Amino acid sequence: MPVVFRYKGIRFLFYSNEGNPREPIHIHARGNGNDAKLWLYPAVGLAYSDGFSRQEQLELIRIVEQHKGEIERAWNEYFSEESSF
Repeated sequence: MPVVFRYKGIRFLFYSNEGNPREPIHIHARGNGNDAKLWLYPAVGLAYSDGFSRQEQLELIRIVEQHKGEIERAWNEYFSEESSF
């Protein structure tokens, strides 16, 4: 599970087994016993949230929007390397 970045004790990561076929680009946010999944396209939005308050969910969306380019680069690098084996 590559961690792309951390923010306020929350790890933003993706799983190496993202399904077959692989799901569209997204990021998971995990921390303090909470878990969320956010889609990056067509706009950043929650797929689900377990334990994060509404205010925290809005903050997650804002942070993912700010790191969207970094997340997309990490996703593409990781999964393109994986497919070359």
